[in-house]
Amino acid sequence: MMHAPQPRSLAIELIAAEESGDALGAALARALVEREGGTLKLSGIGGSAMAAAGIPSPFPIDELSIVGVTAIPRRLPMILRRIRETADAVIAARPDALVIIDSPDFTHRVARRVRRHGPSIPIIDYVSPQVWAWRPWRARTMRRYVDCVLAILPFEPAAHLRLGGPPCVYVGHPLIERLAELRPNADEMQRWQTDPPLVLVLPGSRSSEIRRLLAIFGAAMGQLAARVGPIDLVLPTMPHLLARVREGVAAWPVQPRIVVDPAEKWAQFRKARAALAASGTVTLELALAGIPTVAAYRIPAVEWIGARLARLPELFSIILANLVIGEAIVPELLQRDCTPDKLADALVPLIADTPARRRQIEAFARLDAIMGVGTTAPSSQAAGIVLDLARYGRRALAKATA
Repeated sequence: MMHAPQPRSLAIELIAAEESGDALGAALARALVEREGGTLKLSGIGGSAMAAAGIPSPFPIDELSIVGVTAIPRRLPMILRRIRETADAVIAARPDALVIIDSPDFTHRVARRVRRHGPSIPIIDYVSPQVWAWRPWRARTMRRYVDCVLAILPFEPAAHLRLGGPPCVYVGHPLIERLAELRPNADEMQRWQTDPPLVLVLPGSRSSEIRRLLAIFGAAMGQLAARVGPIDLVLPTMPHLLARVREGVAAWPVQPRIVVDPAEKWAQFRKARAALAASGTVTLELALAGIPTVAAYRIPAVEWIGARLARLPELFSIILANLVIGEAIVPELLQRDCTPDKLADALVPLIADTPARRRQIEAFARLDAIMGVGTTAPSSQAAGIVLDLARYGRRALAKATA
């Protein structure tokens, strides 16, 4: 009796260079194994999450992080060596596909070297660089060494098409897989209505953001409390910033509860009535959680001028939640507008049941449809495209981008 030939086992390389990419890589690795089974061979570079998912790294990715301008010359030779070693290992292994995950300063250099010396290896970029915001010429340059971009923001495929970038497919944002952590149950929704209102303060995840924004945000909370009455203030932060945050809030007129544990952070998200946040991914987290928000940011004037010159003229907002929704829903108070009185002015209407508050909540309710919530999980969607490219090569692109 003749047996149908078994499909050959596939080898896929995943490369991440920082914590957020490590989490994405781990979810993708699990989804790949779930779809393909035990015959799949996974290897690559990553952190503890990818190691737990079966991809131990030959070196700790902490080596690749650079903190401070003065550290760059000292660390650069080691980072360049890791780029060469990583690329050469991929070229020697000849995997069926290479997936580079975020961190373009590292991963794209690896991809370019792989493309020069192993041109037959399909290369997938999981998380697009922000070509729609800064340095748009990168999109066209990426065509030389990236076969397909797996986008986590729904407007990115159109941006790559407009800018001449590689084929790009929206697979879904990883936050979609964590909505249960973000959204309140019936009991938690009751906390929205009770006093004192719980207000989140999110001054950023970088030391420079804390330095620039913490005092301004604290003064704004004092003004807010003076105008609306007592508030329950919660400030989620990262362990490495805890000492600096504690020192910075010591003089705040309203003392916040500082939260470090991620589970506790999400528990406070589910109860919050409003939020003041530094511009960044957190604005999308807050929007998906349904929390009316004011976003703010301040950077040195020279950096701001450079950023404005680098932005695409049609970019109407720097707030991620606004860009995904397609409207200026979340107020953004930037640079000279980032002052305690203006922040308090914008926050006051979000505490009570006002048209400004209802407008944000109604807009946030559209995010599920915009982002494809309820369809295939993003990691599974990404895994399907990676497996098709690994098995069928670049012929699979027509199907992926259809």
